[in-house]
Amino acid sequence: MDAQTSHPPEPTIGDLFGRLADEGKSFARAEANLYRAIAMRRISLAKNGAIALVATMFLVNAGLIALTVGLAMQLAKWVGPALGGLIVFLVVGALGYFLVRYGVARLGALGGDEEERAALQTGERLA
Repeated sequence: MDAQTSHPPEPTIGDLFGRLADEGKSFARAEANLYRAIAMRRISLAKNGAIALVATMFLVNAGLIALTVGLAMQLAKWVGPALGGLIVFLVVGALGYFLVRYGVARLGALGGDEEERAALQTGERLA
């Protein structure tokens, strides 16, 4: 019996790198699938909570509408219905305006603040 035929041939470096690349892809795919499964589980667990929060938002909105109508009706006894409605509208409108300005300013943080942008630019220069 020939000695070469009894031992399997050793893989070449190219074969080893090819196998390493395939295993790396498989690992990355498995890692992505794991994170996807974790995210889907968290979403499914949080779904009912999100539904409850949206329902609460609608109920609170209805309560605020009832309150503003009540305020307008109370003011209507003293200044008339049109002026009472206008006063309540102006107060609620001003409150809404300031809340929108505040919210838009806070959403600006999604783009990062000056300190974060400076750190990113420093990192890009170093790279």
